[in-house]
Amino acid sequence: MRKFSAGILVLLLLSTARAQWRQVSSESELSPQRGLEHRYIVVEDSAAGDRASLELAIFSTKAFRLRIVDQSSEPRGDLEEAMSRGKFLAGVNGGYFSPEYNPIGLLIVDGKIVAPLQRARLLSGVLSASAKKVQILRVAEFSLNQKPDSAVECGPMIVDLGKSVHGLESSKTARRTFAAIGSGDKAALGFCSDVTLADFSNILAAIVIPDFKIQRALNLDGGSSSAFWFKRANGSAFSISELKPVRDFVAIVPR
Repeated sequence: MRKFSAGILVLLLLSTARAQWRQVSSESELSPQRGLEHRYIVVEDSAAGDRASLELAIFSTKAFRLRIVDQSSEPRGDLEEAMSRGKFLAGVNGGYFSPEYNPIGLLIVDGKIVAPLQRARLLSGVLSASAKKVQILRVAEFSLNQKPDSAVECGPMIVDLGKSVHGLESSKTARRTFAAIGSGDKAALGFCSDVTLADFSNILAAIVIPDFKIQRALNLDGGSSSAFWFKRANGSAFSISELKPVRDFVAIVPR
C-alpha cells in the first residue's frame, strides 16, 4: 500500500511539474492603426524543457470590433485570401463545422442568426461582439437579448477568472486557435503551436503582457483548421495558413 501511494505521489508531482510553463521571450509589431499589435511569445515547460509559441493580435475594443466572415458556399478560400478582400487588420479561423460545412453551434453574422445555439459538452462558450463590447460568455450566460452583431459558439473555455481551467484533455497535442478578453478594453485573437488543451490553459494563464492580463479565453476550432493573419504597419502581412478549408473566420476591423 505504501509503494502504491508513493507511486501515485510521484505521478502527481510529475503532472504538476509538467504544468509549470514560463514565458521566455516576447516580441511585438504594430498594425497600420494604433490600438492593435501583433505579439509573438515563446514559452517553456520548466520541467520537460518543451517549448511552444503563441501569436496574438491584441486590440482595443474602443477602436476596433470583431466581425464574422462566413463562407457559406464554395469556393471556400483560406484566411489570407479572405482577409485581403476587405478592410481587415487581423483574423483567425472560427468555430466548428460538419463535413458538409454546416456550422456546429451558434453562428451570428452581421446580426443574422445563421445557426442556432446548441447544448453540447464541447460547446461551452460564446464569443460575442456588439457595437459596444466584445464578450466571452458561458452558454448559460449568453442571451440573444444582447443583440450581438457577431457571435460564434465554441469551446472549451480555456481561461476563466484569470486562471487555468481544470479537467481539460492532457494527452493529445494540436495547433490551437483562441479568443481572449482581458481587463479594461483589451481583447485578443490568437494561435498556439502544438500543445494539449491542459497545457494550453496553463500557458494562457501564465503569460505576461503589458496592460493585458487574460481574464477569459475560449478555444476555437483547432488542429488543421487553425490559422492566423495580421496586417503589418508597412502593409505586408504575417500569415499562418490553415491546412484545410473552413466554414468561417473571426476578423478584427476598425470601428
